[in-house]
Amino acid sequence: MPLSDWSENVILGEMADEPQLREDLDALFARVEKEKSAFHIVLDMRGVTYLNSSNLAQLLQLRKGVIAHGGSLHLCGVKDSVWSVLLMTGLDRLFKFTDDVPTALAAAQLGL
Repeated sequence: MPLSDWSENVILGEMADEPQLREDLDALFARVEKEKSAFHIVLDMRGVTYLNSSNLAQLLQLRKGVIAHGGSLHLCGVKDSVWSVLLMTGLDRLFKFTDDVPTALAAAQLGL
C-alpha cells in the first residue's frame, strides 16, 4: 500500500487511479477514526488522472474526520484533469493544495 508514516503525526499517501484510490482513502479514513489522533495527511495526487463522485465523497469524509481530530489534509501534485473536477464542484475552496510533496510535508509539520 502506498501509504507511509512520514513522521509521528504525518501520513504520506501516494495516490493512484481506481481501484487503488478507493482502497487507500478507505484505509486512511479507517485509521483516522480508529486512532482519533491529530494526523496531518499529505496526499500526493500525481498518479491520479480522474476523480469520480465516490472519490469526491471519500475525500470529503476524510477531510471531515481529520479536521474533527485536529489534523489537516493537504493535496499536492494535482493534475489538470483532477483540478478541473475540483473547480467545477467548488471543492477547490475546501482543500489545501501545494505543488509538490516537500512543500506539503513542510506545511503539514508546521500545522498550516
